Amino acid sequence: MPALFVTGTGTDIGKTYVTCALIRALKARGATVDAFKPVVSGFDPTDAAGSDPARLAAALGDPGGVFRIAPRRYRAPLSPNIAARLEGQTLSLDDMVIDAMARAAEIRDGLLLVEGAGGVMSPLTDTATNLDMIARLGAPVLLVAGSHLGTISHVLTALVALRAAKAQVAGVVMSESLDAPDLVQTAQALTPFLEGTPLFTAPRAEAWDAAGLADHLLATVGKP
Repeated sequence: MPALFVTGTGTDIGKTYVTCALIRALKARGATVDAFKPVVSGFDPTDAAGSDPARLAAALGDPGGVFRIAPRRYRAPLSPNIAARLEGQTLSLDDMVIDAMARAAEIRDGLLLVEGAGGVMSPLTDTATNLDMIARLGAPVLLVAGSHLGTISHVLTALVALRAAKAQVAGVVMSESLDAPDLVQTAQALTPFLEGTPLFTAPRAEAWDAAGLADHLLATVGKP
């Protein structure tokens, strides 16, 4: 399956920032790439341009692709299952998996970046988490973490869950958190615990060039 599941150690740690940078780097290498966000909450239809799906669409060069990228959109900034229930809907993991597989099939010679909602164990439905979707898709995983104090524990805990589910972890990206310890120093402290899993750092001071990450993924997950 030509897909990569982008998940995180929690909410608001830089998944979309990393995914957008990765899209730009893949496109610069001539790769075919698309993005899919199975469900998004906290979506304001009156300000769609400021949403995560809009940022993904812009990176793809498809500013009108917000609704294609994120077919399930809910207003409340809550876990997707609760946000959906407030609008009289019930989310189904089967539906989200089928949609992701169909989207991936459309770009057989490229790579679909599937961005989850929240962290590895965040609920997507009343009975399923991002980890359940990862297991169902069988797709490799890119784990995004912050650089804040405590992130090493969060990364290692997420990796335990992913490995227990037999997920292939293609890499870890440490996205720089504001007012946090030194990014490079934190990454160096984490590396010995990763058991060989590649670690990339994503600074925020300027637009991050994800060239190294793109090259790694093209060699291990997908090809242009």
